[in-house]
Amino acid sequence: MNKNLKKRVVNEAKYIIDSKKTIRETAKYFHVSKSTIHKDIQERLILIQPFLYQKVRMILDKHLEERHIKGGERTKQKYLKKQAS
Repeated sequence: MNKNLKKRVVNEAKYIIDSKKTIRETAKYFHVSKSTIHKDIQERLILIQPFLYQKVRMILDKHLEERHIKGGERTKQKYLKKQAS
């Protein structure tokens, strides 16, 4: 793995840890696809810095737990907005 790739992976991980952003938000910030972020975190980061991987994994697991709540809330807001129109 080349040095630039390692640096990108670590920067992505630090961004997620510091900002608590999702994979999609991180992908937008770094101008790469969400598949790239996912591969960087799931496959590459664990090889580069396992401790950092554990921190990121905890944040992403929390996002997974909250996903259905956020989705339901957005759907509710969508229909409330339609009714107001």
